[in-house]
Amino acid sequence: MGNEVDSMSEEFIKVGDLKTYSRRVNIKVKVLSKTEPREVTSRRIGSTFQIAEALVGDETGCVLLDLWDKDIEKFDEGDVISIRNGYVKLFRESMRLNIGRYGQAEKIEED
Repeated sequence: MGNEVDSMSEEFIKVGDLKTYSRRVNIKVKVLSKTEPREVTSRRIGSTFQIAEALVGDETGCVLLDLWDKDIEKFDEGDVISIRNGYVKLFRESMRLNIGRYGQAEKIEED
């Protein structure tokens, strides 16, 4: 059977359709800006991570994307990225898009 991805998982939504706590988000966005990485320490496990915030958007709006560790260097301003199986959470009263452990993000050739 090869790739067992159901048709729902291939549906892309727009930034304007994101809701707080959306799950299994497939979206294509452009990176408008990106902060310098900073170091954070997990209270839960005590490990240190790098995080940067990217302002991403499409024709319907903008949202902050949290980029962790290896994903920070993968994407730059002006890149269009496709995120599959991402999720949205609320952090400091702001909606944040996340790639997450089970999500994937890649640079694509699109406007």
